[in-house]
Amino acid sequence: LSAGMFSVLPRAAGSALRQTRLLFAQVSYGGTPMRFNYVWLRDHCRSASSYNSATHQRSLDTGSIELTLRPESSAVEDGQLVLTWPGGHVSKFSLSWLAENSYEGRKTVMEQPCVLWNANIYQNACISAAKWDKFMSCDSELKKFLQNYLWYGIAFVDDVPATVEATEEVIRRVSLIRETIYGRMWSFTSDFSRGDTAYSQLALDRHTDTSYFQESLAPLGLYVFHCLRHEGTGGKTLLVDGFYAAEKLRQHFPENFELLCRVPIRHEYIENTENHQNHMMGIGPVLNVYPWNNELYMIRYNNYDRSVMNTIPHDTIRRWYVAHRELTTELRRPENELWVKLTPGKVIFIDNWRVLHGRESFTGLRQLCGCYLTRDDVLSAARRFGLQA
Repeated sequence: LSAGMFSVLPRAAGSALRQTRLLFAQVSYGGTPMRFNYVWLRDHCRSASSYNSATHQRSLDTGSIELTLRPESSAVEDGQLVLTWPGGHVSKFSLSWLAENSYEGRKTVMEQPCVLWNANIYQNACISAAKWDKFMSCDSELKKFLQNYLWYGIAFVDDVPATVEATEEVIRRVSLIRETIYGRMWSFTSDFSRGDTAYSQLALDRHTDTSYFQESLAPLGLYVFHCLRHEGTGGKTLLVDGFYAAEKLRQHFPENFELLCRVPIRHEYIENTENHQNHMMGIGPVLNVYPWNNELYMIRYNNYDRSVMNTIPHDTIRRWYVAHRELTTELRRPENELWVKLTPGKVIFIDNWRVLHGRESFTGLRQLCGCYLTRDDVLSAARRFGLQA
């Protein structure tokens, strides 16, 4: 254990070198040096007076911590960092907990491990769908379903009765249903009852949904489809792993990947029909990464709903189009396209932050039902089973 005392800051133009006192502890664990600010350590104390272990909530008032706080003594004893603060309060941290929660540790760990896939990779994985009767009654089946969803961004439940009511029961087994401008559970055909191309028989190119939602600074997390009936031809569902395509872009054109992560653009949904009037707007970049480990966690790609490009300066706009074109090229490679025929009884859950969907044109009556889900609740369900989410 060593305490950091002084640091020499870079010389500013025309200025002399200056020194500033640093307030941190340095700990090595498993060969990895880690630094912890003393205010951070006091703020994260897990003693009974600082942290409520029953509710997993902080009791300590962070605003009361002196920002120049230093411990009166520090030591490593029996695998724990022990700090005694002015006034006599003692904080103890296991070195393994510090390693797990250090910045140095987190920047090398994925927040959400996943399997990147194209059509061949997914098909060769031979992932079995959950069966409705077992899914509704057996937690191990639900856990396996959630693990597949986390790994691949899609998961299926088969043999579901072809009704809206049965579909809702399956969905509620996983998560709360998110009510939106489209309702709670929706059931629709190609009748143009809403001001959206989805309510037609036209082919739809690959896209993510609700890019125009802004309340959580992000599109909705998941959506569910169940084809209740189709009396006609065509209508296969297209699925593309957006993360697979984006990582190919990062590999071959890192500067284009970075640009799509940095530049915000606007998406918009305007609906003005007899029964529905809506104007939704959301702003954000095409790609989102966690800043501490550069892990990709969301793709926002919808050419239908992308609005006027007025958030990008002139000297950047051409480079944005080049970067967008390279990503589009990856997304449209035939080997990346997984085509699935949704039939009555097959319910699909899709990660809207990762997997793009589309469809081929179709003929005849085609009735689908489904809904949007609250992403936080799905991930919470996974964590309850001990899954990393």
